[in-house]
Amino acid sequence: MAEIQIRYDDGAGYERMMGAWSRAAGELFLDWLAPCHGLRWIDVGCGSGAFTELLVERCAPAEVVGVDSSEAQLAFARTRRVGPIGKFHKADALSLPFSETSFDAAVMALVIFFVPDPAAGVAEMVRVVRPGSTVAAYVWDMTRDGHPLQPMHSEMNAMGLIAPLPPRSDVTSLDALQRLWRDAALNEIDTLEMTVQRSFADFEDYWTISTLAATVSQSIAAMNPSDVKSLKARLQGRLVADARGIITCSARANAIRGTRSQ
Repeated sequence: MAEIQIRYDDGAGYERMMGAWSRAAGELFLDWLAPCHGLRWIDVGCGSGAFTELLVERCAPAEVVGVDSSEAQLAFARTRRVGPIGKFHKADALSLPFSETSFDAAVMALVIFFVPDPAAGVAEMVRVVRPGSTVAAYVWDMTRDGHPLQPMHSEMNAMGLIAPLPPRSDVTSLDALQRLWRDAALNEIDTLEMTVQRSFADFEDYWTISTLAATVSQSIAAMNPSDVKSLKARLQGRLVADARGIITCSARANAIRGTRSQ
């Protein structure tokens, strides 16, 4: 199968697939961060705006700015209930269009493994926050099969039909994240492992939602029908449903935070 470039051009589809996972991890992440109210936040790689909305709901911010490179994702994000304090802009994580010390907190939610140069991305977050501010991120642990779509990816790999993965999956371990934060001269670095679950009404519900993911949908579109049928059968045999037919899956994310020096 030819190499496939991951594209995020369906904001509503991404939200249906990843939104519940993102919110579940985001809740645990914010419990851990326990931020003060009234902060000015930047959400780098905000995607469909799931975490941006969570910040507005839970943290009583003075302002939240979400930035992303995908117009389709931003279009969906702008439908979120973020009120006048939530704003969305198209921007590159490696070149944020803001001056130094513009924000009180910077976060990347499930995005650092998509940044071509993660170290430069962290440096940009550091640049735009004031001294003493928090720079934080959480990401699926790709090094230990923590991604929500791991069952799908595993069966595709077993068939020799390799699902495209985020380009910088190598930075998702706690050790790699700690190195990035130390190299950015951040202080008071702390980490957290988070496990979340999501339930699906039945296998068809799981299949329908999971195949909305860009890392899967583009691969399936390039497969022949017999391989798609085989993949579906293998996956159905792998996933265990309870007596009601409900399938519950787990995912694991790593979180990190640090403070910009004075």
